[in-house]
Amino acid sequence: MDDNDFIVTAEESGERVDALLARHLEGFSRSAAQRLIENGAVLLGGKPVKKNLLCTAGDAFLVRLPPLAEIPLAPQDIPLDVVYEDGDVIVVNKPRGMVVHPAPGHADGTLVNALLSHCGDSLSGVGGEKRPGIVHRIDKDTSGLIIAAKNDAAHLALSAQLSDHSLRREYEAIVRGRLREDAGKIDAPIGRHPTDRKRMAVTPKASRSAVTHWEVIARYRGYSHIRCRLETGRTHQIRVHMAHIGHPLLGDFTYGAPSPDKGLEGQCLHARRLRFVHPTSGEAIELETPLPDYFTEVLKKLGNPE
Repeated sequence: MDDNDFIVTAEESGERVDALLARHLEGFSRSAAQRLIENGAVLLGGKPVKKNLLCTAGDAFLVRLPPLAEIPLAPQDIPLDVVYEDGDVIVVNKPRGMVVHPAPGHADGTLVNALLSHCGDSLSGVGGEKRPGIVHRIDKDTSGLIIAAKNDAAHLALSAQLSDHSLRREYEAIVRGRLREDAGKIDAPIGRHPTDRKRMAVTPKASRSAVTHWEVIARYRGYSHIRCRLETGRTHQIRVHMAHIGHPLLGDFTYGAPSPDKGLEGQCLHARRLRFVHPTSGEAIELETPLPDYFTEVLKKLGNPE
């Protein structure tokens, strides 16, 4: 199956196809998913579907997205919360809901569009024409610190730090359940899910090593507030690893509960701290951003720590 195609699971049975499609296709809103369906780009059994179709477990949908090359890449004057900036790098506190780079379904309104406006032509080209300056990526519904390079030398230096794990990324999250231990390490390889190509999974087949360190900040009734440090940077790593040990992230439809919890429709995950060695000066740069409002509102709803 193509990466955009998917098979309906038992837990997803009975859901409308437009809602399901919006979850399976990264960067797609429900309205964008509906436009795909209306244009005949979503097939079941070789035939176009209607947006109000109720899915059945085992349904195999074929999704034909427009080529990425058709998506224009233009500067957009979108406000950015710049945490650090100089001639080589820029670090932004990305809001929840912002896609990092253009993709089918999100041709604009992305972090890249905003960076093109803010930085002009001063972004590296190492990441390719559709991802100028982007050194690493965080998911649409993950908020927090992300670094971009303003020239190729800085990009290559930061990429090397990603590879040797000297670029340190620390996240905070709220997970379901009370973790018994105060801290732990998850060392489990991550690869594509064997039946759902839009998901990742802990699997020994066609996978790459993945290591996440976690520690409990506070425990609540039925939930835990944790800190995670990435040793590697696999797609959806924290989300996959925490679900693997039985503690999926609150609000994570893909790897956790299939319905909203505490008002969240997206994982409660914030990239709070970032440490890297400046590519020119060699200085150690350490940055931190406060927890965003959506995160603190969830903590209020959870009440007092136990």
